[in-house]
Amino acid sequence: MGLPELWFVIVAVLFVGYFLLEGFDFGVGMLMPIVGRRTGIPPDVRRRVALNTIGPVWDGNEVWLITAGGALFAAFPDWYATLFSGFYLPLLIILVALIVRIVAIEWRAKIDDDAWRRRCDWGIVFGSWVPAVLWGVAFANIVRGVEIDAQKQVVSSFFDLLNPYALLGGLTTALVFALHGAVFLALKSADEIRGDAVAIAARLAIPAVPVAGAFVLWTQIAYGTGWTWILVALAAGALLAVVALTRMEREGWAFALTSVAIVSTVTLLFASLFPNVMPSTLDPEYSLTVANASSSPYTLGVMTWVAAFMAPVVVLYQGWTYWVFRQRISTSAIGRSHGLKFTS
Repeated sequence: MGLPELWFVIVAVLFVGYFLLEGFDFGVGMLMPIVGRRTGIPPDVRRRVALNTIGPVWDGNEVWLITAGGALFAAFPDWYATLFSGFYLPLLIILVALIVRIVAIEWRAKIDDDAWRRRCDWGIVFGSWVPAVLWGVAFANIVRGVEIDAQKQVVSSFFDLLNPYALLGGLTTALVFALHGAVFLALKSADEIRGDAVAIAARLAIPAVPVAGAFVLWTQIAYGTGWTWILVALAAGALLAVVALTRMEREGWAFALTSVAIVSTVTLLFASLFPNVMPSTLDPEYSLTVANASSSPYTLGVMTWVAAFMAPVVVLYQGWTYWVFRQRISTSAIGRSHGLKFTS
């Protein structure tokens, strides 16, 4: 394996980590309007419980996206440039949604007003649903290929990106992230909130299985290779097991298996893409590959040494954060403040 191939794997790992960790953040935000609705708990209290489950970790999870984007820019500048030339509008919408979500979470407690908090809550919902859908649409189009000309410019229109395969990818990421978030809520909450999260997860697992199954099967048949059938089996088997585990209220195992499903699916996308990084549907000669889109060997070499020293530090620190804030959160742990009250 040469340095370009190594950095393709590193970029894939960074996006796997992002979707795995940010996936349950998105899911929690997506479910904020409905979680605990039938429990009789005041809306503000149950929403604060939901926010506290991700409060200590959500911003750290987003670092994976920043790192993935930086690695993509440095290791594969042509891939980065072509991607943004053709996916500018959807990526801009994702960025705006993420900014709205960040501002809503951080500023929710700044004004002691119910109307203000409701607007912030809807900002969190918007900032969770939109990226959850559009990331699936974007990555499905990357695997499927777009119209790239000889100048490495994407000439497809925005509406060309809204093809059936990409829309199925967007529906898949939305459903799986919502399921992942519901299971995480059940794992991290107590009392009535936990019970309601378990019930939501059990209901979400039913549509998530056929939709995600159809997407990974389509990906495998159209773009996969022989060995990637293993990833299809892992993703499908994990989601099928989640259906039973959520009904048994085994949220720990259910969360482990939604994680397996996400890791397997994202790995399948990158494995189906290799050795291309952006296939061209106009002419295979115009496709960007690991070889023709990468930086110089010197640049990749320096990046490799930096990553070798820094990556373990970042992973250990984030793991320590999850360990410190591992306890469940109950309604009794929420104080009078309307903001995030991180409990350990």
